[in-house]
Amino acid sequence: MGESWRPKPGDQFVRPRRIRPFRLRRVLGIPGLFSIGYGDVSASIYYALGVIAMVALGATPIALGIAGLIYIFNALTYAEGLSMLPQGGGSNSYARLAFNDLAGFASGWVLMLTYVVTVAIAAYTIPPYLSHFWPILGSPVHGTLLSMFIIFALMLVNMLGIGEWSGMNIFFVTVDIIAQLTLIILGILLIFVPNPGLLIEHMFGVGNWPTAGNLIFGIAVAALCFTGIESVAQHSEETRGPERKMPQTYILMVVTVLILFAGVSLVALTAVTPHVLGDPVNGWARDPVAGIAQAIAAAMDPQEIAGRIQSPSARDFVLRVLKSFRDILPSLVAVLATVILLMATNTGILGISHLTYRLSKMRQLPASLSRIHYRFRTPYLAVLLFSSVSVLLLIPGLLGGALFADLAALYVFGSLLVFASAHASILRLRVTRPDMERPFRVHFNIKVRGHDLPVTAILGLAFTTIVWWMVVITQPYSWWIGLAWLLAGLVLYYFYRKSQRLPLLGLPPEHEEDERH
Repeated sequence: MGESWRPKPGDQFVRPRRIRPFRLRRVLGIPGLFSIGYGDVSASIYYALGVIAMVALGATPIALGIAGLIYIFNALTYAEGLSMLPQGGGSNSYARLAFNDLAGFASGWVLMLTYVVTVAIAAYTIPPYLSHFWPILGSPVHGTLLSMFIIFALMLVNMLGIGEWSGMNIFFVTVDIIAQLTLIILGILLIFVPNPGLLIEHMFGVGNWPTAGNLIFGIAVAALCFTGIESVAQHSEETRGPERKMPQTYILMVVTVLILFAGVSLVALTAVTPHVLGDPVNGWARDPVAGIAQAIAAAMDPQEIAGRIQSPSARDFVLRVLKSFRDILPSLVAVLATVILLMATNTGILGISHLTYRLSKMRQLPASLSRIHYRFRTPYLAVLLFSSVSVLLLIPGLLGGALFADLAALYVFGSLLVFASAHASILRLRVTRPDMERPFRVHFNIKVRGHDLPVTAILGLAFTTIVWWMVVITQPYSWWIGLAWLLAGLVLYYFYRKSQRLPLLGLPPEHEEDERH
């Protein structure tokens, strides 16, 4: 490995192409990182609320609140991990350093599953919003076919090398936050304040409270809402001062996400019953924000609001503006949802390419999977392979049924395993490498055998493990598909490492120093 390359007999006829190592440019700051992470979260607002209500019914705000607490634990764990390993973030890097190569690969491979499912879910949610303009897209066949086409089109975009929308991400994320806050404020003023008792009735009324098992599964599904942590981590090598800016980004994301989801869930459950919100056929399971917009438009009375203005000319102007706003509000939400969900689908495909590059760099996946196209300079094989898996996951949607809930369960299966791996890794690194530099260090520690262990990581590990196990017990689809994915990855890893004469568990010596620093 350490010897320089020398020409060998026959090289004048066949000269192997040598791959030059390169480093990504550090161009991202807090706004760019926030737009990447929140891009995933904002997309989940447009679909996760309905599938949570499908399971948790009136306890949807409670499920979101508990999942939000777990999200805080996850963010703090990743903030410490990224400050330790600014050269390569993410749960697979933490697990590799804390345990071994096999653990790192397993975490990264399961993370790949979450990206694949994210692409499928985001694309699958676009047609219900577009059905506001073209009702035919509300049918399972036409909607699913459009979702498949969207993935295929974005796959080509990323293979051609024009998939980075970073300049537009910040703009649309800003617009989305303003739109969400506007919906929350209007919903509170027009729906919640006039009828505060409706929220209590819809949460605790007869038939609206879930069983204990459904409540726990609802908490698990609520993990769909609190995404973006790994998306940010995968861009550590492109960030200026990642040891400082990434923890700051996570704190900003936590505050923003908790406020928005609390407001959206309370307004939604005041506007409609949980059974309507979670109905995938005649309700708002796949497009809950569209339901909120329609409820706000129905509750808005431009005549009553404008009648409070004394000036006739001002009253007429306000009346025209309010009528126009009421009429176009559902259309605006449909357009914004489509844009945000397209961004999330594209971000998932970009995450696939970033993660494949990292796993290949750490020699946990064959280098051929991250092979760069000679003309377009993109990892075309990885994009083609894993985007195709996303398309395959949508095939059951052609028959209707519970595909949305199944995809949500599969995402939860992968994401909770990834978060549990991150918590376990940070706890082990506190024991095995206590003197390692940590620019951001989680407080609230307890001493165990002389080691300071963060309480948030302990609780995060406990909660994610318990909820994951409940998903495994209650959702056989996620268990079998997730297990098959993990076994396929382990087989691939085994034969690749054997072919390269690398140990299955140990860190390759030439990479140990890179991982420490």
